Amino acid sequence: MTDFNHFNVPYTVDRQFDRRVAYFCMEFGIDPALKIYSGGLGYLAGSHMRSAHDLRQNMVGIGIHWKFGYYDQTRRPNGNMDALFQERHYNFLQDTGIRFTVTVNHHDVHVKALYLAPEVFGTAPMFLLSTDLPENDHLAQTITHRLYDNNPETKIAQCIVLGVGGAKLLEALHWTPDTYHLNEAHALPAAFYLYRQLGDLERVRERLVVTTHTPVEAGNEKHNIGLLEHMSFFGDLPIGTVRHITGTDGEVFNHTLVALRMAKVGNGVSKIHGGVSRKMWTDYPGVPEITHVTNAQHRGFWQDAALRKALDGKKHKAFAARKVELKERLFEIVADQTGKLFDPSVLTLVWARRFAGYKRADLITQDVERFARLAANTERPIQIIWAGKPYPQDFDSVRLFNHLVQLSHRFPNLAVLTGYEMNLSKALKEGADVWLNNPRVPREASGTSGMTAAMNGAVNLSTWDGWIPEFSRHGHNGFTIPVVDLTLPQAQQDIADRDALLDVLEYEILPLYYDDPKGWREVSQNSMREVVEFFDSNRMAAEYYTQVYSAPVSVPKGAVLV
Repeated sequence: MTDFNHFNVPYTVDRQFDRRVAYFCMEFGIDPALKIYSGGLGYLAGSHMRSAHDLRQNMVGIGIHWKFGYYDQTRRPNGNMDALFQERHYNFLQDTGIRFTVTVNHHDVHVKALYLAPEVFGTAPMFLLSTDLPENDHLAQTITHRLYDNNPETKIAQCIVLGVGGAKLLEALHWTPDTYHLNEAHALPAAFYLYRQLGDLERVRERLVVTTHTPVEAGNEKHNIGLLEHMSFFGDLPIGTVRHITGTDGEVFNHTLVALRMAKVGNGVSKIHGGVSRKMWTDYPGVPEITHVTNAQHRGFWQDAALRKALDGKKHKAFAARKVELKERLFEIVADQTGKLFDPSVLTLVWARRFAGYKRADLITQDVERFARLAANTERPIQIIWAGKPYPQDFDSVRLFNHLVQLSHRFPNLAVLTGYEMNLSKALKEGADVWLNNPRVPREASGTSGMTAAMNGAVNLSTWDGWIPEFSRHGHNGFTIPVVDLTLPQAQQDIADRDALLDVLEYEILPLYYDDPKGWREVSQNSMREVVEFFDSNRMAAEYYTQVYSAPVSVPKGAVLV
């Protein structure tokens, strides 16, 4: 049994990674068995935890034990989406016995800490916090029930539990981090707790770094500062002190901006996103240097070992045979869910990720006549699969999901799958021939799903955004479309991107796949071979140590100082 009185990372730490780091994140996609994630942010954090373990880094992960997870995506009788909230129980989490309270809305809320040991899933040691205790009233118990609860006050309470609760847990463990890494600003209350403990903003800055994933200023979370004070977001700090150290003059409190102002350095998650972030925040005083560490994914978890073995051995027949096997496994899921039998010899295009408006799941279908001709082409046939989980209260995205379900009923070669969890995500990436990624530029900070698809021989067809410019070479390891004129109205941008994607698909990808199998194999294998050179998460986890955690305080002229 682990001794939690004086905790240490329970493996020999590599000396180059001996700096103590506490990694705070609202979600972690570590393994299909542990459903405490919703999408890309969680998948990224899960890969980071696996690579921290691989590299023997002195790191702990701090998250929330979500009793009902995000939600289970199910279907209504007509095939449309429904959301099921199901209680989860895990026999592999240890109760540490650690209990403490955090203040929410001027009331004590009891918190317990559960432990995920490294040997369970091959991660850095992780602690998950829960308020589901009999000492709490019903309202307090529900704080850690649902990831990204749609009630604003509940979401604020969740941030307090993650931030203040995480900081208090570290004190209970007698494990003092050199760096507090906020993966997004959700755990920002930890910074105010540290300020109360250290008494000096500069000492907080020396310990705090923040990663931002949102490339549009309006998308960063904001609340009324009075509501946050009422909810005890700042602990017992006087509101005047809060305004002074955060540079907040009005009533709107911008979480990401304040997190950056209290950090020694910030980072975006791709080269493009780093530039977008610097431009986004450049006019705000007190913002530190914003660098970038391009996201990556854990090859050991996501890549099919047999496919990799065939690639490394240059066994082209074995490679092709294994890809057929992976497609057949995926098509069993398609048949089970939809009653449709797909053909492994047919080019299969997959769009699968979180449903959000800017990701444009239905883009290639919007030219109705052209799409119908493409879907009905028997000379160069195509199969298309969509999957993804909209936020249940994002009614526009739910309607879009349901629209695609109804569209798929009209075509035998279209399918929409539910239950987009890690297992289905893995099957889709292993079985896809083409991975479609068409967000509006520059809205996609990274878009890591295409990395893990490429690790399994899928060829990315993408807009020029996120990680793609750092990887894709058109016709060599993927296909991209030119950046549209961003001054055009949004509807015109969508039309231009739609037409360009359909042109590449119809006039380049389909002919290559059917008329030049050797050429297609080369593109597929180039994609698979070259993606791991830079986009394996071991590189990413190492760069955080060398470029972010060890960076000096970088507060520019005009910063908020006390």
